[in-house]
Amino acid sequence: MSNTIQGLALINGQPVRGNGRAFQAFDPGRNEALGPDFNAVDIAQVEQACTLAGAAFDTYRATSDHERADFLEQIAAQILALGDELIVRAMAETGLPRARLEGERGRTMNQLKLFAELLREGSWQDARIDTALPQRQPPRPDLRLRFVGVGPVAVFGASNFPLAFSVAGGDTAAALAAGCPVVVKAHSAHPGTSELVGRAVVEAVKLAQLPAGVFALLTGSGHGIGDALVRHPAIQAVGFTGSRSGGMALMATAAARPQPIPVYAEMSSINPVILLPAALKARGADIATGFAASLTLGVGQFCTNPGLVLGIAGADFDRFAAAAAEALRPVPAATMLTPGIADAYRRGEEQLVGQPQVATLLRGTSAGCQGAPALFKTTGAAFLANHAMSAEIFGPAALLVACRDEAELLAVIEGLEGQLTATLQLQDDDEADLAAARRLLPALERRVGRILANGFPTGVEVSTAMVHGGPFPATSDGRSSSVGTAAIQRFLRPVCYQNLPRALLPAVLREPNERGVWRRRDGALTRN
Repeated sequence: MSNTIQGLALINGQPVRGNGRAFQAFDPGRNEALGPDFNAVDIAQVEQACTLAGAAFDTYRATSDHERADFLEQIAAQILALGDELIVRAMAETGLPRARLEGERGRTMNQLKLFAELLREGSWQDARIDTALPQRQPPRPDLRLRFVGVGPVAVFGASNFPLAFSVAGGDTAAALAAGCPVVVKAHSAHPGTSELVGRAVVEAVKLAQLPAGVFALLTGSGHGIGDALVRHPAIQAVGFTGSRSGGMALMATAAARPQPIPVYAEMSSINPVILLPAALKARGADIATGFAASLTLGVGQFCTNPGLVLGIAGADFDRFAAAAAEALRPVPAATMLTPGIADAYRRGEEQLVGQPQVATLLRGTSAGCQGAPALFKTTGAAFLANHAMSAEIFGPAALLVACRDEAELLAVIEGLEGQLTATLQLQDDDEADLAAARRLLPALERRVGRILANGFPTGVEVSTAMVHGGPFPATSDGRSSSVGTAAIQRFLRPVCYQNLPRALLPAVLREPNERGVWRRRDGALTRN
C-alpha cells in the first residue's frame, strides 16, 4: 500500500473515498489549506466499519497474548517505516516543530511496545482461582476468573497529539492489547497524518493475518460521525481526548443507548502548582524560570499545562510573580494547532482580563494562529468567590493566586474541580514545608490523578506506574488512566468460570500453570 496521502478513509482493510462533504487540512504556520481533498464518511460507512469490527471481535480476542504482542510491535515498525513523510506532514498540519514530532513518534512506538511487553508477561488478565471445597458446608465450587476485552472500541484522535493520542496512540494500543478491535475517528485537524498512520496499522493487520475489521479509520468533522459511531451497537467503549463539551456530548450519547457503554474521556485540567513557603523563599526565582518553561512548552497546548499557581501572599510570592513575568516576557508568540484553538485561547485571556479583581502581569500580542504568553494574578478570596477564574485556558496562560494563609490555600484546593495533576514545590529538608504538605495531601489525593514534588507536570512518562487521569472533569471516570499499562483496564471486564472442565477453560486458568504467569490461587499470589 502506497504511503502517499490520498484523502481516504480506511474500511475493511482498504482505502475508500468518504461519501460525505469534502474538506482539507490546514497549515496553521503558513495560514493556508493543504491538499489533497478529503471526504467525510457517511452514516452507512460508519455502520460498515462498526459491523466489521463486531464480526472480527471473537476471532481477534482468541489470538494469543504473544500473537497480539507481535502485532503491536509490527504496528510500531510500520509507523517507523513511514519515514520522514510522516514527520513533514504532521509539521505542516499542526505547526509543531520537527524535534517535538520525532519525539512523539518515539513515544507512540514505545507505548505499543510497552503493551506488547505486558501481554507477554501475562498478568494483565488478573487470573484468580478459588479451588473447590467439596467437604465444606455448603460446598464451594471451583471458581476461576480472568479479564477479557469488552468488544470493539471507538477512539477519537486528539488535536494536540497527532501521533501519541491519535490513530495509533495510547487508547488504540490499550484496546488492541485487550483484544478489542478499534474504529478510529481521525481528528479533522490532521487528516493526512492520520491517514499515513492508519495505513501503517492496516499493513500490520495484513502481515499478522488478522481480520480486516480489527481496525478502521473514519474521516470527517462535526458531531454526526461521532454520534453515529458511539451509537452503533457493536461499539462497547469509547476513548476520547479533547474538550469538555465534546466529551460530555459523547457521554450523553453513550448513556442514551439501549445498552449504555463507558466513555473514557480526558477533557480539562488546570494542574495547580503549590508553592510552599520555605521553597518559595529559598528558590523562588528558579521555580519561576522552570514554571515559565513548562507553561510555554508546545505553546501551552498540553493537557498537563500548569495553568494555576497557588501560594501564601507576601513579599516572597510577589518576587516569584515578578520573576515569572520576567521569564515569560521574551517568549514570542508561536503558532497554535488550529485557528479555532487560537481563537479560544484569546477568548480565555479576555475572560480573565474582564474580571475586576484580576491583575494582568503580562500579556503578549496574539493574532491569527499565534498565541503569546499571558500571566494574571488574583487573591485567594477573589478566586473562591468567582468560579469562572478556574476555567481552563488551553494555551500559555496562567493565573497566580495569592492566598491569605494556609487555611485559605486549602480552601482553594478543596474548591477545585478534578485535575490531572498537582505539583508541590517544597523544601524536602524543611519540616514546616513537609508538615504543610502532609496537611494538603489528603485534599490533593481526592482531586488529582498524579501528585508531583519539585518538578513540573508537562511530561507524562510512558511506564507501568504512570497515571494520566483524574476525577471529573479531568476525565469522565477518575478510576482510570489513559497512559501506562493500567490503561488496558478500561477495555476489560471480568468473566468467572464455575466448575468448567479443564478442556473448556482458557489457558491462563488451567492446571498446571503452563505459562508460569502470576495468578491469585486460593487468595495467594503464586506462579505454581
